[in-house]
Amino acid sequence: MAAMDATSGYDRMKELKEFDESKMGVKGLSDSGITSIPRFFVHPPETLSDFKNSSSTCTNIPIIDLSGIINSKDNDHRLKIVEQVKEAAKTWGFFQVINHGVPISVIDETIHAIKAFHDQPHEVKAKYYKRENELGGVMYTSNNDLYRAKSAAWHDSLQAWMGPEPLKVADLPEICRNEVVAWDKSATEVAETVMELLCEGLGLEAGKFKELTFLDTRVLVGHCYPYCPQPDLTVGITSHTDPGVITVLLQNHVPGLQVKHGDEWVNVRPVPGGLIINAGDFLQIISNGEYKSVQHRVLANSSKEARISIVIFFNLAKWKGDGYHGPLPELLSSEKPAIYRNFSRQEFVENFYSKGIDTKSLIEKIKIQN
Repeated sequence: MAAMDATSGYDRMKELKEFDESKMGVKGLSDSGITSIPRFFVHPPETLSDFKNSSSTCTNIPIIDLSGIINSKDNDHRLKIVEQVKEAAKTWGFFQVINHGVPISVIDETIHAIKAFHDQPHEVKAKYYKRENELGGVMYTSNNDLYRAKSAAWHDSLQAWMGPEPLKVADLPEICRNEVVAWDKSATEVAETVMELLCEGLGLEAGKFKELTFLDTRVLVGHCYPYCPQPDLTVGITSHTDPGVITVLLQNHVPGLQVKHGDEWVNVRPVPGGLIINAGDFLQIISNGEYKSVQHRVLANSSKEARISIVIFFNLAKWKGDGYHGPLPELLSSEKPAIYRNFSRQEFVENFYSKGIDTKSLIEKIKIQN
């Protein structure tokens, strides 16, 4: 789309900048009582028709009960859970875990704290609003890819890099500071358990992913999807796959997340106390295609109550000595040759930050053509 529409005199870039520089986010727009959304949020007919035509015979993504595997000596039970996780990561790329060891009080406090941050007047939040330095520190913004995407999406985000370099806790907003630190710890413990199960599903030692620093780079993002007056014209988040190893997602009871399964979009129903796990592109690559990253998206919110989700993206901190990564050598053989080439950290970073979020673009770039 051109910056200036010659037929209507619409200056998209001017409107984008005005919205961005107001630092009010979509929450501010929603709270102001607008009845129509700015034009740069409107998505093209082909995107919107896909939303209208989406329906599914599936009722939910797989739910896996982790009770009894943490510090358990029951090997048969663990093997059963390993098989469930492997199957879910292979065929769905998404699953929910319950009885994961995180108290419901911690979950509720985390959701409440992120909501409390977004509920503040935009003048209070504005001190954190920025776009520079997406690769570190704390930032609040509306649409990380606002200037890179073809159309904006109806959400605001508080982002904090929790690792590999320890975040200065004082940099976090006071209203959610303690809860963000606590959630990083809790979600990382769950991620470690899930990564152990994923490793065993590949025939690797349980601690292999941890040894490879796959838990160490962590970005926590607290999304707010406020009420949208025209939800049929925009999206909450555009369809995409996550770039990293795995993602741990906590959400409140307001629906909106959809996952692509085959040719259908499946509504993900929030399970009280449950956490959603999904495989990222990096996991698909290093598993040599055994595990799959899957498209997902969020609908624009038609509910008067905001949808809140807290996501932690996990990725490796230490690249191989030569600065490259690819399918794990332990998983390759003459019968199972590599289907992806090695790629560099620079390729990985540039692929994500050079455009709007998208689906498996790195995977497509590095796929070895037969």
